[in-house]
Amino acid sequence: MATTPLKHNEPEIVTGVPLCGPNGSLNRDNVGWSRHPLHTCNLPASLPRKKKWNYWAVTSSELLFSATIADVDRLQLGGAYIFDRRTQRHIDKAVVRSPNTIAMPETVAGDMVIEHPGMCVALTDEGLGTRIRVEAADFGGMRLEADISIERPPGHETLNVVIPWSDTQFQFTSKQNTLPASGYVKLGDERLVFGPRSFGCLDYGRGVWPEYTVWNWGSASGVQGRHTVGLNLGGQWTDGTGMTENGICVDGRLTKISEDLAFEYDRAAMMKPWRVRSLATDRIDLRFKPEFERASESGRRDGYFTNAHQMFGCYAGRIIPDGGDPIELHDLFGWIEEHEARW
Repeated sequence: MATTPLKHNEPEIVTGVPLCGPNGSLNRDNVGWSRHPLHTCNLPASLPRKKKWNYWAVTSSELLFSATIADVDRLQLGGAYIFDRRTQRHIDKAVVRSPNTIAMPETVAGDMVIEHPGMCVALTDEGLGTRIRVEAADFGGMRLEADISIERPPGHETLNVVIPWSDTQFQFTSKQNTLPASGYVKLGDERLVFGPRSFGCLDYGRGVWPEYTVWNWGSASGVQGRHTVGLNLGGQWTDGTGMTENGICVDGRLTKISEDLAFEYDRAAMMKPWRVRSLATDRIDLRFKPEFERASESGRRDGYFTNAHQMFGCYAGRIIPDGGDPIELHDLFGWIEEHEARW
């Protein structure tokens, strides 16, 4: 976990740039962060352990639905899961395709579809937003049909960061929260609707990763008093790089948190409350109360594995955006996780 209370000098990128240079390594001049996605992720085929994904999570006060398309070099996959806070119902499914089945766009804008007899996941860029469609004949014993539209309001700011482990290992991530969402998830004959005050969160990643990584990630979107508030909180995987993926989005405006965060939790009892706080200032001081643990593990037989503990629950505490007064948070629904991978 982060232990050095430093504020980082993170350069802001203000024009479109390529992630990689002509030789295929990281373009060091373009390491930084931006308020809108400006990097083209031109990853060369020659670099090993490339990781590419578009992960969407859509939340209301009662429901979370997620859809993912990912490429981890050795395979490609599509996935979806749902969590209903009212009933604690959780259903999760993933399908796997061979490498190079589909192309993954080099920018946040772009379409992709992964089709499999078990499930189809389609992410379609519609200019002013993204449409998420998922269909599966057997999703927890029921037929699944999801059709959700995510809006990108003009000028809405997002968190876009390059994390530089080395010239040949690096990650571009675009974390986009508080995007208005509408649509439905149909399970059998039951129709669950995302109405007003529903939001989409995108985790777009393109990079070349170390073989072994551990990370923390916390996120939430919701209305708090007079404000629409989004959180993106990261730790461990960015330590020592001079860059972070930490930011607060309030009413569509980003505050970049250029310092490390401490994630304080009991690894032997993940359902106990967590605390997340900024180490150099008092910009972030939050408690997270888990309601449900989504645990998953895969691999190990071939030397590769993932071990994830994603907690659904609520944030409470205080954040301080740029140029504003502190905002007190109460019962802000979201998630927090620890993920360990050798991949």
